[in-house]
Amino acid sequence: MLIGAAQVTFRLDWAHSLKEKRMCAQSLITRTQNKFHISVAEVADQDVHDVLTLGICCVANEAKFVQQILERVRRFMEENTDAELILWDSDVISF
Repeated sequence: MLIGAAQVTFRLDWAHSLKEKRMCAQSLITRTQNKFHISVAEVADQDVHDVLTLGICCVANEAKFVQQILERVRRFMEENTDAELILWDSDVISF
């Protein structure tokens, strides 16, 4: 079993409150989960209104497939938010 994990950080220059950040985060998380059937959650910087950090996880039986999913998720997230992607760190772990 292979686990694909990623941490992605966005800068939300336009967000002036935690409420605006939450609206963006919930929309992006829900759309990503529905499209790819993966786990996505806000994992850090919850009290910072202009930074959004998400954790992503998927499971498969081939490393190439896991990497393809993570790359498609990255492109999807970049294309479906006004926030600027500033960090993407991913890894495939054998379990």
